[in-house]
Amino acid sequence: MTLYAQPNAAFLELASAFSPDETGSDSAPALLMLLVDELAHGVLVVTAQGRILHANQAARRELDHAAVLGAEKGELRVLMPADAKAFQSAMGKAIAGKRGLIKLAAEGVDFTLALVPLQRQAGIPCDRIALVLSRVGVSESGVFGAFARNHGLTHTEEQVLVLLCRCLSTPEIAIQMKVAVSTVRSHVRSLCAKTASSGVRELVNRVAILPPIAPLPLGQIH
Repeated sequence: MTLYAQPNAAFLELASAFSPDETGSDSAPALLMLLVDELAHGVLVVTAQGRILHANQAARRELDHAAVLGAEKGELRVLMPADAKAFQSAMGKAIAGKRGLIKLAAEGVDFTLALVPLQRQAGIPCDRIALVLSRVGVSESGVFGAFARNHGLTHTEEQVLVLLCRCLSTPEIAIQMKVAVSTVRSHVRSLCAKTASSGVRELVNRVAILPPIAPLPLGQIH
């Protein structure tokens, strides 16, 4: 398994290999692949040697962007040298049947990666590892917009909610939105009232547990 390589676009040539066929099969593997493709979290399944067996749409976007992870000739690449040691250690533990959670560099943004061994058997090295990538932000979830519509939030209130979910303080939100702090506080009070939340913490927690469904392409939103 190569742990460091420069970003490249070679993965695009293999994208079709990680997608369900177009026969409309209702087999369990085909249905699971379709389901995983709808998740906002990137999900990959790799071998112990780093060969990619499957990548959902969100994972393929990350591999194409090549900010933290990439692919070359069907093999996973960790692009930052500083991340290689942590990833190699976590992979070793996953092969031994232990789950792991590590942070990788992503242009100044925390990027968390969970490693989950599949088909674990005592005393037998695991050769199938699931990698679950963190979302960059909760607003990327397709359910987030539905949450705003369901509670009758205005566009401005939705913007404030997104920034709250990014852990920005009221003064920081005011600076980013170029409004008075009192205006932000007014929006926060309205948000809590409309969502029946006792405060910002409960409000953010309610958003945090939304199902991680990927947003639809712009042409499919209705």
